[in-house]
Amino acid sequence: MSLAEITDYIADSVANRAAKGWNFGVAIIPEGIVEFVPEFSMLIAEINELLAGENTAKFNALPSWADKYAFIEAGLSKEAMAVFAIVPESIQQQLFLERDPHGNVQVSLIESEKLFSEMVKTNLAARKAAGTYTGKFSPIHHFLGYEGRCAVPSNFDADYCYSLGYNACMLIQYGYNGYLSKVSNLSKPAEEWVAGGMPITKMMNIERRNGKDKPVIRKALVELDGAPFRFFAEHRAQWAEETCYVYPGAIQYFGPAEVCDVTTRTLALEKA
Repeated sequence: MSLAEITDYIADSVANRAAKGWNFGVAIIPEGIVEFVPEFSMLIAEINELLAGENTAKFNALPSWADKYAFIEAGLSKEAMAVFAIVPESIQQQLFLERDPHGNVQVSLIESEKLFSEMVKTNLAARKAAGTYTGKFSPIHHFLGYEGRCAVPSNFDADYCYSLGYNACMLIQYGYNGYLSKVSNLSKPAEEWVAGGMPITKMMNIERRNGKDKPVIRKALVELDGAPFRFFAEHRAQWAEETCYVYPGAIQYFGPAEVCDVTTRTLALEKA
């Protein structure tokens, strides 16, 4: 989907909910979404090449954003520059923040939610001017990345991490170097889990880093053919226009194992 198609999709949801009197809702934007928007991924790839090697120091030494913009304009293709030009200036500057250790754009630093809310706001304003939308749109942004990583662990989390650590010690003790600790069969009770090791080389592929091809561990992405995503895809049209949610309650630490030690919902869907 292009930037315009994603914007239309969100704006349609907002407009349809507003028509029912629901001027509220939640849009969840993956932090790395810009890497998978075709015209944006092309732009990021060109920026990575533009700032490869000594060019990073040259760019950072430029005194003003106007000078840096001229450097960018001279270095990008016409197609990439056309995309760059329509992006809000705050997002343009985020694309040139500090590189990751491999010299690439740190997409987690790009505030995708602000990019899309600005574009949706413009889209809805045009609809309101045309008389096809009468709702309200006042977005509030919140980045949930850190909350997702620092939540109180469940019994499942504790059992899984303990098992990974114990298994890692066993791999070391028996001389298995270059292996990743692995525990599978996680949708079953803990006594049925299976421990093992995976060669790190099996996880590697060739990616472009600092302007060169290098072997790296492939980034873990959502599996679009996996059961959890298929479940989401089957329901997202309904969820986009109706107020739907599940509240599983607080984490339970004491009681029956089927309540306290329950696996994650995504793992449960994978094995359903």
